[in-house]
Amino acid sequence: MGRTLFDKIWDNHVVYQEKDAAHGNPSLIYIDCHLIHEVTSPQAFAGLKQHGRKVRRPDLTFATMDHNVPTTNRSIPVIDSDSSIQMHTLRENCNEFGITLFDMLSPQQGIVHVIGPELGLTLPGMTIVCGDSHTSTHGAFGAFALGIGTSDVEHVFATQCLWMHKPKSLNIKFSGTISHRPGISAKDIILSTIRQIGISGGIGSVIEYSGDGISTLSMDQRMTICNMSIEGGARAGLIAPDDVTFDYIRGRPFAPSGEKLEKMIEYWESFLTTDSETCHDKSVKMDLSRLVPQVSWGTNPSMVIDVTENIPYPEVFADGNVEQEKSAKRALEYMGLEPGVPITEINIDRVFIGSCTNARLEDLVDASRVLEGRTVSSSVNAMVVPGSQSVKRAAEEKGIDRIFKKAGFDWRESGCSMCLGMNPDILAPKQRCASTSNRNFEGRQGFGGRTHLVSPIMAAAAAVEGKFVDVREWF
Repeated sequence: MGRTLFDKIWDNHVVYQEKDAAHGNPSLIYIDCHLIHEVTSPQAFAGLKQHGRKVRRPDLTFATMDHNVPTTNRSIPVIDSDSSIQMHTLRENCNEFGITLFDMLSPQQGIVHVIGPELGLTLPGMTIVCGDSHTSTHGAFGAFALGIGTSDVEHVFATQCLWMHKPKSLNIKFSGTISHRPGISAKDIILSTIRQIGISGGIGSVIEYSGDGISTLSMDQRMTICNMSIEGGARAGLIAPDDVTFDYIRGRPFAPSGEKLEKMIEYWESFLTTDSETCHDKSVKMDLSRLVPQVSWGTNPSMVIDVTENIPYPEVFADGNVEQEKSAKRALEYMGLEPGVPITEINIDRVFIGSCTNARLEDLVDASRVLEGRTVSSSVNAMVVPGSQSVKRAAEEKGIDRIFKKAGFDWRESGCSMCLGMNPDILAPKQRCASTSNRNFEGRQGFGGRTHLVSPIMAAAAAVEGKFVDVREWF
């Protein structure tokens, strides 16, 4: 019987399996890499201390500060007391338990899901966990990567294992590509996908993305796709590793090298693939040939339209679903929008280019090409937050920072920043933001803030025009 890519990774990591696992009993899964940050780890460390336990594998545990770090001048003390306490606590815990920490002043600091891959901590075939839902990002490398809660963080600390019920497998296969189609991005692919399957379409499943539409993407683009798997309800996202993956891994600080790496690549190539499409529990097909830039209008990532469309009427969006209609009405009220209005007539106040979804070097390069020779609208406050210090340095070496600054963007230090209202970078009530982040929930970017999810190039164009535009017309 054939197996999926996910089946193979799962089977390789089963330490103990309860009887009748196929009928609801959990399995004990070994974890290859545990990533932590300052927000979801304090209670887990406290639980260890309370019971006199140690971290089972500190050598497989890596920490960074990202959620609470200020993105402005880091030479001055952190003003917010809660943020300061959480970062201080993480530093103390990592020192006590012997865990590698990339703290606020480290040259390798950054968003946990940006630095994991760029440091070579993320490898094909791994199991990876973190107390953060967007851990699915690492699935772009052919790793089973998922977010876990604080109690599970403590369990992995103590045992390097995790009790889990095995998810189902959902294949989303893309025909057509976005290659040689200026203005279309990986963010548009995943937003349109969630628009089609809905926020519950992937519940109880691991999504494997496949087809020409995926194999032609860069690693930065693949990470954007897998990052938002959770927004479609999935437990994780996966893409089978290939030469693009292997070329990315070569030369990374923590990655294997030389003959060892080449032998691992031979194994990955021969083993980490799905035997047959029929192995999946469910399949969805999507055609990218007609894909256009996407813009979210509501308060969940399935509330998305083409940039050429009008804001939908609730009854049309709901298609007979009463609860969906209620949700759409509430979303429009919160967002301050009227149905029937072209999305290109909606003015914005803020632009945020950043987050674990879209703050890698390729994202910043793409946005800078839109901005070169242009200026941010006088009605817009725009900021760009690199995903890591390494991304920031690489962008500055290319002169990307100068393009952003000349256009009128604030050029910041790395961190989660305005993706979530957990640091000084937040929206004021009723401020409208074109954001490259992953969630547009009520209050996600600050109490009363209104978030529209877009790609980096769409965000850059919106910053210039002060409203949403079809960026394809700029190429």
